[in-house]
Amino acid sequence: MKTSLSIRGIVFSALFAALFVASSYLNIHLGFTPIPISLENLIVMLAGAILGPLYGFLSIALVVILTAIGIPLLHGSGGMALLLGPTGGFIWAYPFAAWLIGFVVQRIKGRGTAAFVLTCVTLELFGSLLLYVSGVPWLAHAAHITLQKALLVGCYPYLVGDAVKAVIAALIVIPIRNAFPITRITGSAPRLTENSIEK
Repeated sequence: MKTSLSIRGIVFSALFAALFVASSYLNIHLGFTPIPISLENLIVMLAGAILGPLYGFLSIALVVILTAIGIPLLHGSGGMALLLGPTGGFIWAYPFAAWLIGFVVQRIKGRGTAAFVLTCVTLELFGSLLLYVSGVPWLAHAAHITLQKALLVGCYPYLVGDAVKAVIAALIVIPIRNAFPITRITGSAPRLTENSIEK
């Protein structure tokens, strides 16, 4: 299958990459954990849902790769030390979360209650809960604490806030996707199947 990138898609990917970088500076440190409250996963949700799987992935992966090679983009820091630190497991998962969100959300049609609920569930599942699958075990490893302790300091305090972010993202995404099809945003049509969800 041939995959080509459009100039418009690349531009929007760069814009969301910049938003992702900016969001990393807007965080609240809780003191009892190295994981701050931030807007990073909100931008990941929006990137995947608005740009689709390919450009959503590229926008977030670009920042992660540039950060890995030493450019101080996330929280003003860069280098492998950041990606191998306590928050590394969350950072690695961000591009894949954006891809999965884009893959599922582009198949949700309509603007009714069912579409809203399905979008919220998708955003919460892949933009929040998925991140804990890699983030919490890595936090336990990097911080030399038990998995139970990692859940207490790196998961449970953030679940309500993540649910709120998913609702906010859905409220933004559904009107945008209904007004501006992905072809207008990225310049390329999504490849949907007959199983697309229409509500």
